[in-house]
Amino acid sequence: MKDLRNWLALATVHGLDGLKFQRLSEHITAAELVALPASALRNIGFTSRQAQLLAYESEAKVELALRWLEQAEDHHIIPYNHPDYPVLLKQTKQPPLLLFVKGNPQVLSQQQLAMVGSRQPTPTGRRIAQDFAAELTQQGYVITSGMARGIDTESHKGALQASGITIAVLGHGLDQIYPAANKSLAEHIAGQGALVSEYFPQVAPLPKYFPQRNRIVVGLSIGTIVVEAALKSGSLISANLAAEYSRDVFAVPGNIYNPQSAGCHLLIQQGAKLVTCPADILEERSFLTSICTKNEPTESKNCNTDLFTMSLLANVGDDVTAIDTIAERSGLAVTEATIALLELELAGEVATVPGGYIRVRSA
Repeated sequence: MKDLRNWLALATVHGLDGLKFQRLSEHITAAELVALPASALRNIGFTSRQAQLLAYESEAKVELALRWLEQAEDHHIIPYNHPDYPVLLKQTKQPPLLLFVKGNPQVLSQQQLAMVGSRQPTPTGRRIAQDFAAELTQQGYVITSGMARGIDTESHKGALQASGITIAVLGHGLDQIYPAANKSLAEHIAGQGALVSEYFPQVAPLPKYFPQRNRIVVGLSIGTIVVEAALKSGSLISANLAAEYSRDVFAVPGNIYNPQSAGCHLLIQQGAKLVTCPADILEERSFLTSICTKNEPTESKNCNTDLFTMSLLANVGDDVTAIDTIAERSGLAVTEATIALLELELAGEVATVPGGYIRVRSA
């Protein structure tokens, strides 16, 4: 419990993410860091505000968070060093220092596809979101979104209606529900999947939190599906993040005269995979199943929890990446990474080029 208290105290410091703490931890432990006075915190690089938060304001927030944890069996707090902390999320540029979870924390490590799009979709867009989510959950994927109005909401509903698993990443604390109209939806999501937030439970929704939320939606997922998005929308930010993380981007085309489709068309022009049905996505991801079952005639393997290959592929992009860089990012020995990359090369997912490997995108 003392260790958790330390993590919670550090999580009150705005701007301190998992990677920054990892660098700090090479020189000082979490317990030692929490015990430092504000002056010493400023001396090691904390801003005055960060030092004040940790030294003077963290204790009350920690107590409230621990009280929330004890309120229900489905309340969980997952620090950056916890086994349930998602591997793919650790590979992003700003992984949260910890996650608050209501529901089943183990679903965070299952194979996820993010779905994002307009908050004011057309009836066709709503139907596409529900249909895609329903079919993809039946194929074993977890649907991850942000529970905003529009495509987010319809994606969660589609997954739930198909008795699938869905995850909602919220831009506020888990004691809050926004929009309020989604209160019942949130309860169903927690029952069949999980509600997730990096914010302390009592934190109210603010506009500045939602773009931050998007990096977690994308970071948890092996690919992002965009259904109806205008040229200037948060969905395009999510798609760009997915590309930056070397994750797949799928875009559903629409009417060329509809501004809600302009963002998707731009993504397709930039190299996103055009998809008109879930089968297009399944085709792109089908190599996972073949690798999971390869050379295992007597023993089945759960592809939903086989993150080894997914995490490796997530670190190979369109630019040449050296083998030792891929191994370091994936947390593997170079020998292990080489063997796994050979399998991916045989599956047609990566190619060997001078200097390392590149991702092979399907035509």
